[in-house]
Amino acid sequence: MKKQIKPISKSDKLRQAAELLVNKKESGHKPSLSVSETLKIIHELEIHQLELEMQNEELKKAREKAEENERLKSSFLANMSHEIRTPMNGILGFTQILKTFEMNEEERQNYIEIIEKSGIRMLNIINDIISISKIESQQVEISIAETNINEQVEYIYHFFKLEAEQKKLNLSFKNDLPDEKAFFRTDREKVYAILTNLVKNAIKFTPTGSVELGYSLKDDFIEFFVRDSGPGIPKDQQEIIFGRFIQGTRKLSQNYEGSGLGLSISKAYTEMLGGKIRVENNASHNGNGAGSTFFFTISAIPFNPPKSINRNENPGKKINDKARGLNILIVEDDKISRMLLNTMVKDLSKNIFNATNGIEAVNVCRNNPEIDLVLMDINIPKRNGYEATREIRGFNRKVKIIAQTAYALEGDREKSIAVGCNNYVSKPINRTGLRSMISGYFPKLTKA
Repeated sequence: MKKQIKPISKSDKLRQAAELLVNKKESGHKPSLSVSETLKIIHELEIHQLELEMQNEELKKAREKAEENERLKSSFLANMSHEIRTPMNGILGFTQILKTFEMNEEERQNYIEIIEKSGIRMLNIINDIISISKIESQQVEISIAETNINEQVEYIYHFFKLEAEQKKLNLSFKNDLPDEKAFFRTDREKVYAILTNLVKNAIKFTPTGSVELGYSLKDDFIEFFVRDSGPGIPKDQQEIIFGRFIQGTRKLSQNYEGSGLGLSISKAYTEMLGGKIRVENNASHNGNGAGSTFFFTISAIPFNPPKSINRNENPGKKINDKARGLNILIVEDDKISRMLLNTMVKDLSKNIFNATNGIEAVNVCRNNPEIDLVLMDINIPKRNGYEATREIRGFNRKVKIIAQTAYALEGDREKSIAVGCNNYVSKPINRTGLRSMISGYFPKLTKA
């Protein structure tokens, strides 16, 4: 059996050569190497030592970064625990009070509002955690479509107007382009998410004064801005606030609720759209420099819509509660969710059918061609909502189908539309939004 010869590495050769030099020197013998060979070995030893020092420095930095990430993650988890438990405390606590104690109508309404606000706060936290998890795992996709950015800015303005008024803040917006030139190709949902995060933060951190949002067209990109009159962002914080697991300034984070993920999500989405995000203090916009302005850019890819395009001038039209006549199928396997949907649309219906799985939903539709509307849950047994919708579309092209799901992940809406749904809502379902959506498909149920 042959003995295997272990290959000698470069570092081993250098070490052996160095030992040879030292031994020859100590024994008083001249080394068997020439001067040039000796100098070469010494030079290589110096390079090898330098490489080791650089590797040690890199390892040190990597260890420090890992320790910092671990510290930030621990801080983040502690903050998440606090942010989830706080609204849960409000929801469970005031629910027990409503069940246990007698109270007047004003107190009851006040407690219900607290429960509702706590639920919204908890939902925001969950949405942020899902978004940052998808960004971390690189599962976020870009969905480019034709978008009217004027409509987006105006929608954000109306969405936050009441919240701003409750804080006595002046909320305003500025659109740089006329409507007919405001159509571009971009990812509408990501632009909406960025604007929502920035305006929400501006209102939260601005105690008095104003918040303004808008955009301007600059060469081949669009620059959006959200300007506030709040405390501003210190220079040394203007970069780190976009980090993942950091909630604004340490000082401010002690006094405000939130996950601290909004700016990190906004930065990731902006970069996906080929842009950049930054923050500046307002010294250039007003005398005392109070407040800050967040800017973000996206690529400007114009789109010319057909002239016959119809804009919904009043998406918030109210349902005429006296109108009845819709035959509605509710497909939902969860008992509580089914009860909730029945209650939400009861006054709009002539007949309500219920199904708890996909096969049953298809059969109900086939046997009742007069059904006008289907509220289709996606995650149902036997045949999921996508499969059931596709089969229903095989024999009924007229019925309106609105997908509804608790998954609410990116791409769900597009997938629902692709199989034949007319629209999509995510759970928890907003009653006003659902009824407004229904009114768009059945105009006779609306009043001016």
